[in-house]
Amino acid sequence: MAEKSSQEIPRPVRENFERGMAAYQKGNLDYAVTLFTDVLQKEPAFYECREALRAAQFRRPAATGGLFKKWLGQASPHLAKAQLALRSHPEEALHYTELALGNDPRSTAAHDLLARAAMASDLPRTAVLSLEILFKASPADRDVAFRLGQALVAAGQSDRADRIFADLLTANPADAEVARAYKDLGARRTLGTKGYSALASGEGNYRDALRDKDEAVVLEQETRQVQSSDVARQLIAEYQARLEREPGNVRLLRSLAELHADQKDFDRALAVYEQLIQTHARGDASLERARAQTRVRQFNHQIEQLDPADPTTPGTRAKLERERDELELRECLARAERYPSDLSIRFELGQLHFRAGRLPEAIQELQKAQNYPHRRIAALSLLAQCFSQRGMNDLASRMLQNALKEKLVFDDEKKNLIYDLGCVLEKMGRRDEAIDQFKLIYETDIGFRDVAAKVDAYYAGKLS
Repeated sequence: MAEKSSQEIPRPVRENFERGMAAYQKGNLDYAVTLFTDVLQKEPAFYECREALRAAQFRRPAATGGLFKKWLGQASPHLAKAQLALRSHPEEALHYTELALGNDPRSTAAHDLLARAAMASDLPRTAVLSLEILFKASPADRDVAFRLGQALVAAGQSDRADRIFADLLTANPADAEVARAYKDLGARRTLGTKGYSALASGEGNYRDALRDKDEAVVLEQETRQVQSSDVARQLIAEYQARLEREPGNVRLLRSLAELHADQKDFDRALAVYEQLIQTHARGDASLERARAQTRVRQFNHQIEQLDPADPTTPGTRAKLERERDELELRECLARAERYPSDLSIRFELGQLHFRAGRLPEAIQELQKAQNYPHRRIAALSLLAQCFSQRGMNDLASRMLQNALKEKLVFDDEKKNLIYDLGCVLEKMGRRDEAIDQFKLIYETDIGFRDVAAKVDAYYAGKLS
């Protein structure tokens, strides 16, 4: 079973998910949790719904009840049922663990079981979601870190897996299991992300994971970091030949469009996108966005080709940049009008307004986008920047604090949130509180931005 997007979910189930999103946006979190849980019982591979469910669970007020309720949560009958179902019916185990998390979304026992059930169900991104929470709670737990690294590999997130395995080896260079996983990851990364399941299980090899040798050759060429023109032409010919046999293959058409764009053949790329949108995938917002981004890339390519020695270049560059930005905004506004409930488009529109300095318009869109779980933290961060630029530092501080409450993993995104909060507190004259924020980063990453200079200057001032 592979994780599914919303487009792969049956309409009745997807409509329930949309009702849940509407309830989430209105703050009716209990109803949202009920709807999301019901959707996941029917479609356990629906990753976007699980992400939304987790966000809704964490936004609900924390349950109270003291030690007895905490003990009861760990001894949940739902967890007992999940444990029994794990070996033979991992999908059932997923459902029972979600029922347990509905009572206590921070239950380490539930997240541990959910991650195991997800990996048994071939849902690595779902496993990563819970393992990240466990890793944040116990960053020194070797087994949790190793399982997280394995899940990241299976999910195709090799860069983060690489960092985790490297940190584990630094802590214990004699750990043969981690060393082997780290070495295997290095080998696999040269092959791209396709065919991982067979490799991860130790069965067969890269070519065995594919249908035939010809396809193996094509995919090996496709995953090269830098493609030569000859390889690109071979791939295009292969795709076109397959399209004669499979004219309605949307994935192939999309890959062909992307390949044309990578080779700077933007007119052909746009023609393929147009064909896709008009004949095979009308109403697909992601395709419309891909078409718009290809047009933006076409403008950027034209700008790169300008001769710096030509005295007319600065004026031409300014004209092209203005036309590019106007097109990008116009395309995004049109998509927002066609898909008014798509909050990811609202986030993109907020970004574009922010980049152009239209802060009131950016705030309006980002306030809508913050109700989209997948972009909530990024939206809160951008809202904070908008408020800060308008001198509303108290509002900026509140946005950043709300984002930090929901950001569980101490990664670069969280460091940026902490850093921005420190800068806002500095502007408000709350220097000691600002330094406390910078020290949180200093303790774990002295090289992050200029926190070392800020913290060192603070202590130097105290000594003088």
